[in-house]
Amino acid sequence: MAKILVNNNGPLFGEVKISGAKNAVLPLLAATLLTDETCVIEGAPDLVDVEVMKKMLLNYGASIDTSEEGVIKVTAEEIASVEADPEVVQEMRASIFTMGPMLARAGKVVMPMPGGCTIGKRPIDLHLKGFRALGAEIVEEDDKVIVSVGPEGLVGDAIYLDFPSVGATENILMAATLARGTTIIENAAKEPEIIDLANLLNKMGARIKSAGTDMIRIEGVEKLTGCIHGVIPDRIETGTFMLAAAITRGRLLIKNGLPGHVRPIISKLKECGVFVDATPEGILVDATEGELVATDIKTLPYPGFPTDIQSPFMAFLTTVKGESVVRETVFENRFMHVVELNRMGAGITTWNSSEATVPGGKKLRGAKVRATDLRAGAAMVLAGLVADGMTEVSEIYHIERGYENFVGKFKAIGADIMKIDED
Repeated sequence: MAKILVNNNGPLFGEVKISGAKNAVLPLLAATLLTDETCVIEGAPDLVDVEVMKKMLLNYGASIDTSEEGVIKVTAEEIASVEADPEVVQEMRASIFTMGPMLARAGKVVMPMPGGCTIGKRPIDLHLKGFRALGAEIVEEDDKVIVSVGPEGLVGDAIYLDFPSVGATENILMAATLARGTTIIENAAKEPEIIDLANLLNKMGARIKSAGTDMIRIEGVEKLTGCIHGVIPDRIETGTFMLAAAITRGRLLIKNGLPGHVRPIISKLKECGVFVDATPEGILVDATEGELVATDIKTLPYPGFPTDIQSPFMAFLTTVKGESVVRETVFENRFMHVVELNRMGAGITTWNSSEATVPGGKKLRGAKVRATDLRAGAAMVLAGLVADGMTEVSEIYHIERGYENFVGKFKAIGADIMKIDED
């Protein structure tokens, strides 16, 4: 079982280049199923989750060329199967992104219930609601769901989402591109990843307007074509390295990060006393001067504070002066990392599943901790960067699902960190 060992090595300095966004590239790859022509995805990160999505596409009959680094060429000339492989689906919740494209292209998809991080229920009812509104018939069994349409295909409709779910918005968006007539998604998610997907689909010949707002309009077309598209930078990786500079009281230039995508993180770091500046070279984060102080955070759908940065930011808040309150409103089970931070002496109190008090000013100590989910794993490493003694992080497969060259990038900016493999 692989582990990450990290020691306190003082402030981090230097530059780090942000990779393509995990949460963008997965639906982009799924969207390639919508056409029988070749789609080229450039700037794709080398991640475990990307490998899982490639297996999903191969299972459906697509061919994939990865001969060029960071470039994935997908050609789904023929759909060989409409049933997803249960073992592959259990590796990653984002497998469900293939439902919309498969339904639109093949008229049917059989999807086992997905796996992924255990950060909450995250049911797929909103996805199914959207498919049903487009004319699909849905049969739910104990371990899978079967979604199909008749010979008339999908038909556009107005769909209101009870919650601005990113996944549901993306799945419905992809399905609606080949539906007859107009589809309107109301209370749609606004994340940059939604805009990136819409940009790809429009390059393929879709007619999508107002992506990035709470009402997206899709005019269905008969056929989509291949295209070339570059993945946007990962805003969660950007935030993670911003916090690495802050927690170690270092100075980092974060290249390729987009300031407009991380405004809430920038704002909260500034409230704590961290210097942040958007320069032509990248986002400069400097925490070498002055005393840093507490602030409160509340996670919200975009453009609010991102839930994926909540646990890394909480690790940072353990080190500043004063008490902070962290409120989680997106996922109901996203405080599992609190137990692990408390093993390191954080002294965090949770009042319910959605609110925690962070006393701050703590001197953390190294301990054996778990990466309870992808972002919690990053939080444990950040805490280990400032803890006395060695921190041993296990279950790091979560981290490798979402961060490209995680250990290598931290080493390059001065972190005392290494990955070990144990039997």
